[in-house]
Parts: sequence; C-alpha cells; structure tokens
Amino acid sequence: MNLLEHLNWRYATKKMNGNKVDQEKVDQIVEAARLAPTSSGLHPFKIIEISNPELKQKIQPIAFNQSQIVDSSHLLVFAAYDEYTQERVDAPFKQQEVERGLPAGFADDYKNSLFTSLQAKTKEQHFEHAARQAYIGFGLAIAAAAELKVDATPMEGFIPQQLDELLGLDKLGLRSVTILALGYRDEQNDWLLNMKKVRVLKEDFVINFN
Repeated sequence: MNLLEHLNWRYATKKMNGNKVDQEKVDQIVEAARLAPTSSGLHPFKIIEISNPELKQKIQPIAFNQSQIVDSSHLLVFAAYDEYTQERVDAPFKQQEVERGLPAGFADDYKNSLFTSLQAKTKEQHFEHAARQAYIGFGLAIAAAAELKVDATPMEGFIPQQLDELLGLDKLGLRSVTILALGYRDEQNDWLLNMKKVRVLKEDFVINFN
C-alpha cells in the first residue's frame, strides 16, 4: 500500500478495543514526530507518552470522558514550549555544530537575529508558534500510525490547563497542545468504522495559479 491508501484506511477511531500496541510500533510513531521539520530547526515541542492505566483514568474527565482515553493502548501528549528562551534557541544550533562538525558560532548571525525577533513577541505568541511546530510532528505521527495499521485518534477535546497541572508540564516549561490516542478499533462497537470518508472536494480545496 502507498501512503494515500494508508490515509484512506485510517479514520478518527471513536471506540477502541483495549488491545495493546507493540512498543516497537509506538516507538516508530514517536520517531516519525521526532523527525518532523520545524521552523529554524528549533523543534520546540516534546511528547509525553502515557500507557499507565491509572493515569489515563485521571485524564479521562479532563478530556470530557471520551472513552478512547482509557480504551487506548497509549496516549501521546504533544506539548510545546511555553516560551523561547536564550537557552532554548541556543541548544539546537549548538547540537548542529557538534553533530555536523561545524565551527563554533557558525550560525550565530542567524541565531542572534532569530532571537531578537522572538524577543519582540509576547510569551503567548511564542507558545502559538511552538504549537504550530508541534502540529507538524502530530501530522507525521498520524501518518506513521496509519502505515503501521495502528488506529490513532487526534484529540483536541480536553482542558489544557488541567492536563498541564496533572502532568506537571508547567514545571517543565511546557503546555499541552493536543493528544493522539493509539490503539485498535473496536469493530463491533465503533459507529464510525463503516462510514464513508468525507473530505472537501479537490476542486474546492486547491486554488491553482498555473
């Protein structure tokens, strides 16, 4: 199957059967998100991987009691930086110098210009920018799950502040953006399973200037 066939197979699973996803597959899905491109290579987000049943039970009411929270095998919480600090901007450029064998300060002009532009923005604007980068990784994780025939439900239906408090994300300088529930569809009880996939028509989607 090619990628488009995998994407046509997937859907936002509404009822999962509770079966476990092999950790190797979860690791591949996370790796797809790690390999995502991000603005200036800052990679300003992290994934919190949760399989503990008791913790998922605590998250469920925060997520409006959606059953996928507890019926899933794993939850991946995508959490973005709450702000860009000098240290957070410096770190990826330093890593590039080390891993690519570049001279120290190789990209300082660009890095300093970038940080100056970020300083002119509010902390909330920092988070909004970081969250957009997290969504790039989120999309790749969904595609990777489809290729592995793992069901994945994107979830924005939760109260971020409560989830952040439960997971202690504020202490890590992070804020939750979205959740990806991983598992396997309950073929007997998922009302959406056999529904036709509906998307905007191509002629209404693409604006062609050729």
